Amino acid sequence: MAGAPTPAADSAATIAIVDDHEAVRLGLRAACRDAGYEVVVDAASVPELLDRLAGRTCDVVVLDLSLGDGSSVTENVHAVLATGSAVLVHSIADRVAAVRESLAAGAAGVIPKSAPTAAVIAAIATVARGEALNNVEWASAIEADSDFARAQLGRREHDVLHLYASGLPLKLVALRLGIAHSTAREYLDRIRAKYIEVGRPAPTKVDLLRRAVEDGILPGLDDGGDARR
Repeated sequence: MAGAPTPAADSAATIAIVDDHEAVRLGLRAACRDAGYEVVVDAASVPELLDRLAGRTCDVVVLDLSLGDGSSVTENVHAVLATGSAVLVHSIADRVAAVRESLAAGAAGVIPKSAPTAAVIAAIATVARGEALNNVEWASAIEADSDFARAQLGRREHDVLHLYASGLPLKLVALRLGIAHSTAREYLDRIRAKYIEVGRPAPTKVDLLRRAVEDGILPGLDDGGDARR
């Protein structure tokens, strides 16, 4: 899996790999090394990862959905997030239900195992920067989910989310819309409450960016958009 471009701006990021196939772990480790990343741990299960991390943290954990130890997707994602690491799901493309579950649990995105090495490294770089990873696999998982519910935002709430998730500070959002800062804060609180109501909480600005992309309020990164934190 050599030959991927080196993302120099993110080369200080630390990576861990969880996959129960040794060949996959070795390939990912080599690709990450060639791209300038430090792989601190590779493990066959999340409990092994946690044991070997021993309280340390890393920037991104590349996590296989189909581990052979009988663990659940939600449990694994939650356990990794509890260490302070972001989760990038590395999955077989046809496991849409498991992908949906991982995104609902808080994974930052998904990259299929069939993806070229350069695409995997680019996805790691995106997640390491704290940005939303929006791609065909994410969109397919959402579209196939009959339980997926968009928050019913009012026009002003839509405008506030669009500007805030695009990267503007709340004070500038208020200035742009001609409203008081306190009013913009109230709209933001309502937006978060509405996402909680539909089972898609968004406690951070990055979470709000993801929700805005999911609901079509902002373009996805693959659509040529400039979605940022």
